[in-house]
Amino acid sequence: MPFSPAAIWPVVMLFASNIFMTFAWYGHLKHKSSAIFLAIIVSWGIAFFEYCLAVPANRIGSAVYTTAQLKTMQEVITLIVFAGFSIFWLGENLTWNHAIGFALIAIGASFIFRA
Repeated sequence: MPFSPAAIWPVVMLFASNIFMTFAWYGHLKHKSSAIFLAIIVSWGIAFFEYCLAVPANRIGSAVYTTAQLKTMQEVITLIVFAGFSIFWLGENLTWNHAIGFALIAIGASFIFRA
């Protein structure tokens, strides 16, 4: 696969969008004492920026990748971002079971990119 902007930018944008979405979905868990209504409103505001990155990432990426490849890429990126988020934001530990499970998902995802 050639190294063109259409091949690289979707990956970069999907990483950025997943950071926003992970905070939108799980960031409020660090602040469980705040009202659920506030958590929903803040999460929707954060998710707006996720969409501002994910939609163009998929549009640009569709010139190089199939939709199955884009979705698979997004899922693997989500796991990478979530693992870091869990450790650094929520202070949770990832176990070997997590690592093995994530690795098996990544191995399965690699089949989507085979010719």
